[in-house]
Order: sequence, then structure tokens, then C-alpha cells
Amino acid sequence: MVFDRLRFIPRTTVHHPFLVVGVALLLAGLGIWKALDLRVDANIVTLLPPEYKSVQAIQRLQETVGAETTVDVAIHSPSFEHNLAFAQSLVPAAMTMERPGTDDPYFTRVDFRRDVRFVSENALYFATFEELDRLEAFLREQAQQVRSATDPLRMDLFRVASDSARQARQREGDQLRADLAQLALTEYFLSPDSTTLVVKFYPTGAQTDIGFVEQLYADLDSTIARVGPERYDPEMTVTAAGRLLRQTIEVRSITTDVRNSFGAGVLSVILAVVLYFLYKSIQARTGGRLVWSVVGSELLRTPVTALLLTVPLLISLSWAGGLAAVTFGTLNLMTSTLGLVLFGLGIDYGIHFYARYAEERGAGQSVPDAVEETFVSTGQGIAVSALTTASALFVLQIADFRGFSEFGLIGGVGILFALVSMLTVLPALLAIAERTGALDLRLRGEASHVEVEPRFPFSRTIVVACLAITVVCVVAIPSVSFEYNFSNLEPEYDEYYRRAEALEPVFGQSERRNPAYILLDSPESVKSVTEAVGALAEQDSLILAVESLQERFPTDSAGVAEKLARLADIREVLDDPFLLADTTGQIARLRRAASATEPIPLDSVPAFLTRPFTTRSGEVGDFVIVFPRGNMADGRRSIRFAELIGQVTTPEGGSFYAASTQLVAADMLRLMQEESPLMVGVTFVLVFVLVYISFRSLKWTLVAVVPLVVGLSWMLGMMELFGVQLTFYNLVVLPTVLGIGNDGGVHLTHRYREEGRGSIRRVLRSTGEHVTMGALTNLVGFGGLLLSSHPGLRSIGVLAVVGIGGTLAATLIFYPALLQVVEDNHWLDRRRRRRRQYDLGDPDAIRHPTFRLHPSGEPSSDSDIP
Repeated sequence: MVFDRLRFIPRTTVHHPFLVVGVALLLAGLGIWKALDLRVDANIVTLLPPEYKSVQAIQRLQETVGAETTVDVAIHSPSFEHNLAFAQSLVPAAMTMERPGTDDPYFTRVDFRRDVRFVSENALYFATFEELDRLEAFLREQAQQVRSATDPLRMDLFRVASDSARQARQREGDQLRADLAQLALTEYFLSPDSTTLVVKFYPTGAQTDIGFVEQLYADLDSTIARVGPERYDPEMTVTAAGRLLRQTIEVRSITTDVRNSFGAGVLSVILAVVLYFLYKSIQARTGGRLVWSVVGSELLRTPVTALLLTVPLLISLSWAGGLAAVTFGTLNLMTSTLGLVLFGLGIDYGIHFYARYAEERGAGQSVPDAVEETFVSTGQGIAVSALTTASALFVLQIADFRGFSEFGLIGGVGILFALVSMLTVLPALLAIAERTGALDLRLRGEASHVEVEPRFPFSRTIVVACLAITVVCVVAIPSVSFEYNFSNLEPEYDEYYRRAEALEPVFGQSERRNPAYILLDSPESVKSVTEAVGALAEQDSLILAVESLQERFPTDSAGVAEKLARLADIREVLDDPFLLADTTGQIARLRRAASATEPIPLDSVPAFLTRPFTTRSGEVGDFVIVFPRGNMADGRRSIRFAELIGQVTTPEGGSFYAASTQLVAADMLRLMQEESPLMVGVTFVLVFVLVYISFRSLKWTLVAVVPLVVGLSWMLGMMELFGVQLTFYNLVVLPTVLGIGNDGGVHLTHRYREEGRGSIRRVLRSTGEHVTMGALTNLVGFGGLLLSSHPGLRSIGVLAVVGIGGTLAATLIFYPALLQVVEDNHWLDRRRRRRRQYDLGDPDAIRHPTFRLHPSGEPSSDSDIP
């Protein structure tokens, strides 16, 4: 055995316990010092490798165009004049706000009042050619209808019949209204009834700087209160909102959830472990009888037990936290949950070590001998278990998806840290506790032993039933679904939605949301790229609209001439006598909007019109904007959108890449779906190889891995039964369940080989209880995420609980029954073959017999011993 050669470790630990604990605490202090700088980064862009085109495109977009997210202040009262007066007082007060301890202002500029006279006189000059075509066709049709009307002097230009046969015309009318609405800008950001006015502030800091954003909103709320809305109107309400607040609330929600889940999970794990060892101690001393004096004495010892198991684990967590801070600097949405997960996994090793140590001390062993025997025997099982779990996590390192790889590195190293701590710090603490009298695990009096039946009952029936269930679960595996809708994985951000409601009367729900930007090297490429995307839009309705500055505001002579010619066509249609009879004023407004007859210089255009097409360096028109149709929260739509415009190839052979968070999300989903099966397959092979190295027997390896395979099939079957879906968040759990779910089979197989034939029930009474307790702590560790208000994080806990629960059930029900059947049929017993060779006089079999007698006189083969 490998651990036979490592006996010097427990001997040194027991002889120098204070030195071991001191060094561990020193390293823990360094780890905590570094871990205090860890922050949660909710930006999904950081989850993909930097060489991905979608990542490079969005980074270039942020560098050139910027990703300006505004702070929007909604002012509401019955009086527009009162709202305007308050805004005029708020703007200078807000623009002079400075960050605490610095002279840096919070805001760079403000959008409040716009000079729209220019727009009203030249609105159609900024319409796209497609919009102008729709307008001309609509006007000609309206003129034709007026000609045939009985009373052509009064009409509603935009009246659309509701007859079902004319639904196409109604859609055209709706589209035209939307086109004109984009051009009909108002002087202020106002609701239709003028009761809500919005002021847009542009902050100086980055939206990823959570501290900056929180302080900004707090100081802005204070400034609003200081200006005093009630002094302007008793019914006035002022709300600071904007999407800048959303990510801050999300990160704060995740951080709070993780902190609360960690606290609740840790307390639950400690309580469960302490109660378990309290029960074991009382049972050992009383044989299951209720003796209050024994109960009292054991209760007094429970705080010591809790500290002995918790301190080494917290030390290992501090090491892992320090490593995460040094290696990555931040935690992503997945690694933010690892503290609780590692606590639940790591304490499993302490349970096995402490339980076996207590058995050895109860059998009369001294502290050094008990520690050494536990290290050599149970320590090897713990090491195999930890190595398989850590290896399962390290496999994630080969993934390009950083949510997998970072989770794998931190989790794998955290498991190894827990193993090292439990094999060094825990024995040192045991030695200190026994030496100081805080703990005394020597047996007092005669221990009570409960006789158990040698056979596992109903073994064949259980095996058949479990195999039938397994077949049903395997058949159901293809039905397990994936949750593509990101909106179902987001929590309800009450504070954000409450504030956002104040903006609804002004901005409503525009259909032109979540645009993708195609960045170009020069404006000369705009036309060919726009035409290429337009061709794609004709093939797939997912593309709602394509915009470029050159189409709305032509900068070349040919484009200017074409735009002026189209405006002349519109004026000619508007000169139709039947349209001139309009009494609503709509035709007059359109004539004024189409009045441009000369080219308009770019420098005469108001900045608020060119700003959407302007880079940070001031260059105008070097990109094309593509708007998707409908809600893009569904990942399948994001994937389809990415396939359409992720890479645009022009007829000239040029390739251009689009940038948006939807395209990054699409790449992320595709990458996860491609890598997840590979991760699971490689993890299973690695677990199998490690178990084989431990047992050095293919047959025993297959036996030890059987409960894992059966448990995984049960997990997938239960997912279909209870409607549990795979998600972007919980895919990382699958390789982890492989590593964790294998523990039970490994520990029970090790102990069964140590005890020999006829020991199945006895092994379940001892190691089986430890396995159950370890699995329950894992369940509690992951189960803490069930308390999260974040659906994505909660899905991690749900899948882990189902997976660990399935493998535990297979380990405690199917595995012992299978062992009993195998034992009854001597399938793992080489005795028959060897005895036949012995009877035939095989010289090697005579010189090296493979069976011996137990003290009871029963023959025992090598398969009965470790």
C-alpha cells in the first residue's frame, strides 16, 4: 500500500502538533488576506476565451464606440412646468457631484433639452430609403382611396380599415407610424401626456465598478432629496433608474445569496456532523439505551468535535480563496458558489478520518497508533476519493468555457487542500485535544456491540427491481431538456423593476432593442455591408432592421443626390390635390419634413442625432447597426441571430464581425453544449482509471464503479420525472457529481475487501454510515443553494441534490444487494480455479496457495483480504 510508505507523516504530525497547526494558520491568514479582494464579476463576456471573434468584436466595440449606460432620472407630476422647473434645478446640482475623497465628477454630460427645430424641418432627410419607399407607397394608396371617397375633404390620413381582408395594409400602417415616430423627436424626453420627464446622465465610471455605482445612486438620491421635489409639486415623485443599476443589483443579489447560503449551509453541515457523532458515541457507550449521564457528558464534548472538524476545513477554504484571488482576481457566476460546495465536500474526509480514529481509540489504541492506523487504512480511501473528485474537477481545465475551467481549477485545488488539511491539521488537532484533556476517546467500560445478520436480505429481488428502474431511466434520458430562456434563470430584481417602471411612460417597450454593431475599418465599406445584411434580412425575419449613418445621412455625393431625388418624389406625391385636402395637419407636417432641397453639411447636424453613430475618437459612421426582432432572452434565437450576422461576408469577399452580448451568449451556449459531453466522458474514464489504480483489479474496479453508473442513470431519470432541466449554470455539476458519486462505492469496496466475505451488513453498519453522513453533508453543501433567490444558482443546487441523492441511493440499496448476489455466486472468488489447479498438482499453486483459514476454520481466498 502506498500509504504504508507515508507513515512518517502521521508520526511527525502527532509529535509536533503545535508546529503543524501554527504553519497551517499562518498560510490561512495569508489566504484570507488575499481572498478579501475577491469580487463577483457577472459579465458573461469574461466566460469565453479572448481569442473568440465575438469576444474580440465586443471588446473592440467597447474601446471604439463605448458601452455607455445612462443614469436616467424620471420626474413625474401632473404639471409639465413643475417637472421642468425641478429638472432645471437638478441638472446643475447633479453635474457638480464629486466622488468622495476625490475631485472627480460623477457625470461627464447630460441629455436634457434638445433643439428639434432642425429635425422638424428635415426629418425625412434622415429617413432610410426603405422607410421612404414605404411612405411613398402608403401616400399613393391613401390618395387613391380619397379619390374614390364620397367626401374627400375630411379624412384621417392614417386611418386603417379593421377588415380582416385588409390586415396587410394595417401592418403597413403600423410600420409607417413606427418609422415616423423615430423621426418625430420631442424637445424633452416626455411621456405622451407630458406628466413624466426624463433626464439622462452619463457617468464617468465603469458599470463593472460596483462600489462606484452604489455610491453614485446613493449620492444622487441624496441630491434629489436636497433639491426637494415637494417644493415644486406636492404630488411630484423623482426616481433614479437606468440599466446601470441592473448589474449592480444582480451582483449584490448574488453576493448576498452566496453569503446567506454559505452561512446556512455551513451551520447545517456542522450541526448534522455533530449530531451524527453524538449519536455514535452514545450508541457505543450505551448500546442504544437512554442513559442521561452519558448523554450529558457527550453533549459537553460536541463543541470540541465541531471545532476539530471545522477548523481544518476553514483553513483549506482560506487557502483556496487565496489561490483564486492570486490566479483570477474575481469570481464568476459559477465559481462564486464554490465556498459552500467545498465545505460540504471537504468535511466528508474529516468524517471518515474522525470516525475511524474514534474506532481505533475505542479499541484501546494510543493516540499516535490510532492516528497512524487511521492514516494508513482510511487515509488511503479518503485520498482515492479526494483524487477522483479533484480529477473530475481538473478535467474541466481542458474546456474553453471559462465558467468550466475556473470552476475546475479552484474546485480541484480546494479538494486537494481539504485532503491535505484533513490528513495533517486534523490529526494535529486531535493530538492537542487529547493531550490537553479537551477530548478523550478512550473506551470507558464495555462497549456495546449490536449483532447484525450476515446476509443482506432480498438481494436478488432488489437487484432485479433496481435494474428495471435503471432501464426505465435510461430510456427517459433523451427526454431531458435544456433551459434556453435566460429570463427564466434571472431573479426578480424588485428594486430595479420598481425604478424602471418610472421610465415606462417615456420610453415604453421599443421594438428596436439589443442591437448588434458591425465595426468597419472605413466608411467606404458601409454600403456593401448594409446590402449584405439586408440580403440576410430577406432570408430570415429575425433581422428587424439595418441602420447606418450613411443611409440616414449620406456623406458621399452619389448618396446625397439619391436622397434629394427621393425627397423630391415624396414632395411630388404630397402635392396631390386629394392629399392637400387633409384637414388634420399631417400632410403639412410631412411637407415640412421633406423640404430639404440642398445637401446638409455634417457639422450642421445636432450632436444628439449623430451620437449613436459616433466613436469615442469622434469619427462618424464607421459601423452598421443591426436590430433583432423580438425578445432575445431565448438562447436559441441568440444562436440563430449569431449564425446570421456573427460573420458577414460581402460580395467583394470581405469579412466583418458583429458585436453584441447576444452573440457572446450564443457562443457561450454552443461552447457549453459541445464541451459538456466531452467533460463527462473524460471524467468518467479518469475516475475509472484512478479506481483501477487503487484496487489493481479490473473486477473489483467494475464492482466499485457500478453504483456510480446506476446512480447517474437514476439522476437523469429523476430529472425527467420531476421536470429538472439542464441550464447554463448547472452543467458544471455533471462532472462534479461523477467525482462525488464515486466515493460511496470506493469506500464500501475498500472496507468489504478488508473485512472479507459475509461482512456486507457489518460494512454497512460502519463505513455505510460514514458514507451516508458524507453524502448528506455534500447534499447540505449544495442544498444551501436551494435557498438562493437566483434561479440560475438554485438550479446548481437542484441538480447536485438530485445527482448526489441518486448515487447515494444506488450505493446504499443496489450496491449491497449486488455484492450479496455476487458473493452468493462466488463470481469474484478465485478459489474454485485455484483449488482445481492445486488438486491437479500445479507446482506454482502448491508453492503459493491463494487461500487460507480464518480463525473460525473457514477457508478464505485473496479476494477476502485487501
